[in-house]
Amino acid sequence: MKDDLKIFGRDYWRSLDQLAQTPKFKEFLEAEFPSVVDDNIPGLSRRKFLTLMGASIALAGVAGCRRPVEKIIPYVTQPEEIVPGVPNTYATTMPLGTAAYGLLVECNEGRPTKIEGNPDHPSTRGRSNAIMQASILGLYDPDRSKRVTQNGNEKSWEDFVSYWRSLHLSYDANGGNGLAVLSESFASPTLARLKKQFTDRFPNAEWVSYEPASDENIHEGVKVATGESLYPVYKFENAETILSLDSDFLLTETDNIRNATGFAEGRRVESVNDSMNRLYCVESDYSLTGAMADHRLRLRSSQVGAFTAALALEMQSQGLAIEIGDALSAYRTHAFDTEWLAAVAKDLIAARGKSLVIAGRRQPASVHALILLINDVLGNVDNAIELVQQTYTSLPSNRQFSDLVDKMRSGKIKSLVVLGCNPIYNAPADADFAGALKQLQHTIHFGIHADETAQLSEWHIPQSHYLESWGDATAIDGTRSLIQPMIEPLFGAHSSAEMMMLLATGIDARGYDIVRQTWQEIWTGAGFEKKWRRALHDGVIKTDASNDLDARVIKQNVASLLSREPFEKSKSDSTIEIAFKISPSVHDGRFANNGWLQELPDPITKLSWDNAAVMSELSAREFAVANEDIITLSVDGRQVDLPVWIVPGVADKSIVLELGFGRTSAGGVANNVGSNAYRLRTRNRLWFVGGASIFKTGRKLGLANTQDHGSMEGRPIVRESTLTEYRIDPEFAREMVEHPPLESLWDDHKYDKGYQWGMTIDLNACIGCGACTIACQSENNIALVGKEQVRNGREMHWIRVDRYYTGEVKSPEMVHQPVACQHCEMAPCETVCPVNATVHDREGLNVMVYNRCIGTRYCSNNCPYKVRRFNFFNYTNNLADTIKMAQNPDVTVRSRGVMEKCTFCVQRINSAKFKAKKDGRNVGDGEIRTACQQACPADAIKFGDIRDSKSEVARLKKLDRNYEVLAEFNTRPRTSYLAKLGNPNPELKKAQKKIT
Repeated sequence: MKDDLKIFGRDYWRSLDQLAQTPKFKEFLEAEFPSVVDDNIPGLSRRKFLTLMGASIALAGVAGCRRPVEKIIPYVTQPEEIVPGVPNTYATTMPLGTAAYGLLVECNEGRPTKIEGNPDHPSTRGRSNAIMQASILGLYDPDRSKRVTQNGNEKSWEDFVSYWRSLHLSYDANGGNGLAVLSESFASPTLARLKKQFTDRFPNAEWVSYEPASDENIHEGVKVATGESLYPVYKFENAETILSLDSDFLLTETDNIRNATGFAEGRRVESVNDSMNRLYCVESDYSLTGAMADHRLRLRSSQVGAFTAALALEMQSQGLAIEIGDALSAYRTHAFDTEWLAAVAKDLIAARGKSLVIAGRRQPASVHALILLINDVLGNVDNAIELVQQTYTSLPSNRQFSDLVDKMRSGKIKSLVVLGCNPIYNAPADADFAGALKQLQHTIHFGIHADETAQLSEWHIPQSHYLESWGDATAIDGTRSLIQPMIEPLFGAHSSAEMMMLLATGIDARGYDIVRQTWQEIWTGAGFEKKWRRALHDGVIKTDASNDLDARVIKQNVASLLSREPFEKSKSDSTIEIAFKISPSVHDGRFANNGWLQELPDPITKLSWDNAAVMSELSAREFAVANEDIITLSVDGRQVDLPVWIVPGVADKSIVLELGFGRTSAGGVANNVGSNAYRLRTRNRLWFVGGASIFKTGRKLGLANTQDHGSMEGRPIVRESTLTEYRIDPEFAREMVEHPPLESLWDDHKYDKGYQWGMTIDLNACIGCGACTIACQSENNIALVGKEQVRNGREMHWIRVDRYYTGEVKSPEMVHQPVACQHCEMAPCETVCPVNATVHDREGLNVMVYNRCIGTRYCSNNCPYKVRRFNFFNYTNNLADTIKMAQNPDVTVRSRGVMEKCTFCVQRINSAKFKAKKDGRNVGDGEIRTACQQACPADAIKFGDIRDSKSEVARLKKLDRNYEVLAEFNTRPRTSYLAKLGNPNPELKKAQKKIT
């Protein structure tokens, strides 16, 4: 271990290469500022460049952009007409599977440009995640489907309407016998009404909902345990002790924004008298949730069920009345850490009513039934968990999907309509959906892209984006809301409601009328128009109805399920297990053509533009492979090639594969990016499968990873301790660095009047999700550079999220830290710029004067925080003459040779100041929120006037945990951090001191 990696008794490292100080790591650091010889991106043709940049360009302006004809209601004010240069904000909802997320969308002159969470909607509470932020780019995706086709030939919507009416009539006679609809899952009053109309008219037809990565196991487990169709909504803010079983509830599980917000509330510590929650995590891969854990246990996914049973037995031995007979007796002997089990059980029991046990979607229904029983006996139901009735929901069913495919293959199904899903790409490999589809007489595909399924279908109909559709949705907690379009469909597409109306009735109706009809049936009394306008304005439909559901777990049901579906016994064998996971960026593959999400580094692996076979260091040594080696993974004769990526902390003999990559008909951004892991999934093994084989190919694939970018050479960047140690020494964060009195060669700036802007970032709340990175990219017109430039260290993100490991390589701890321009008062960049292109303004901002910058990059070389970004290439020189605006009209578009960086969202500052001046007042605290701050689901970022002693940011900067990174350099950064605290269980051996 190199001495410069040792920080106050702890070793922090960002990669195994850095830990070993390999020649590869040193070579990368030395090449941080390579020379530029060409304006154009090497290896990227003009056609490919335009494909890559097309969606980003489209945000600047779309020919023929127009407002919807129907009346929509802005969230804040309703002007007489659109005022040029003044954005309007509208409320809407983003549906995603059986979940729905309330949003506010900013529109500039009729063009949606920015997305935020709706503070009135309980699913977001004003927060968002990376996928929501990036969905604005999906609206302008140039690879979206633009035309109706039949067998590849262009047709019109009217042609399809005539075709369907003819087919519709032919099935009227037999009640739809031989007709089937395969739809994506949804939770919508309107779509549920239309589905019922379809099934009423065609009682012999099949309607199956399908999702490649759904919560079916959760739904099924809860249904068995309670006898009702319920879904658990978690209230992490009410939980003091949490056990996560193979669940990344902070990032990839359903309702992750609500989860992150509630969890972060339990991590806030402002004084020695405050308490915080404790998180235990059991998982096979290293998840973002695992990174936040106070104790983490590596375990293969197949062993989590047996671990849960062993835990239930341990809790029973400590006096908890589990009482399900002999259903658990087979798990009395096990190979799990008994100390770990005993400590967790004791902690959960001690926090009765304020504890929480949660399992991820990967685990089978039997695990979910058992943990619901544990939660019920602990008294957590109705406190930390609310069981909500699922209404207006079309739940996915893997069994029904499998039966449908069998009927297609046997000839029982003659005609199939595919709504919004892509089974050719993501169906289980043993289903052979492509083979079954080819046997049908009529196939219709309805989707936003002419994807893999569209390529094999007779008809393809373009589906509209949610930002250009009328609709409605129900969140998993039962909250209902409307979906209103921000713009008319750009490519003549149709909404799901319009398509389903046609399928059910043969009527070609407008989405606006269809949705209004639904709510006219729900709101039967007087005042419909007032309720309609209020629902559009608020983005949430308020109801006086309370959740008086009194569901309880039926122990006998749980016992019977455990007997029918026993868990795999814990054993240490030599077989290799493959675990599949949803991508935190491209989800299940539906967002694969979104360049912002492809370029966003994975919060754990730090890979972008690829997926990989993720494994532990021990596994890699055993298989004799290294990073970027391409291996062949084989399961039951099915194979897929992937590059290796080693992540410390992954369970041994477990290989984690990210779904959603390896697309072939998604668009120019996504095609041939990564490998398709769906090819290894089967109908009975959707989430993990054993008995895999590995074969070395002898080939390598260069991966784009950012884990060593911006290395600060082992300096004390992250500061952390435990809650116990903090109570003993509250000043630990400031005491970690000792330096003589700091003096400057320059006079201090005079800050005796006016606003003085500053920021704090709470490392105890930050979960490292990357929502801030995408929000900043959307707000500030940050360029997309592509895989090769990321590999060269030339990504343009203004705010990055650094990830550090500490501890033993086998099972290290992890901490994340967002880093952007620190806006130093004694900024090293300012003193070396030969043309004064980076200067200080009177409000303490370190600002860039783009038209002065000549690209010497001295400022970047002199920045100790490595936060400046240089435009090595001209990303705008191929734009059409008609495209003259960038995404955000308030932010300058930068060109080649210009340095750029975080501005503290100066355009938002100026807008708030202008408004306050117009009203004859000062800017209020909290009135200005930077893009990263507004998006953060954990509310970890605070911004405001540090001269205002009553402001939130000024108050936080006075806390004991507040510290400034590299303060010993006398840079005096305006951004400071609140040191991270852990809350380990003192009864566990791993609960050791984090400071010395």
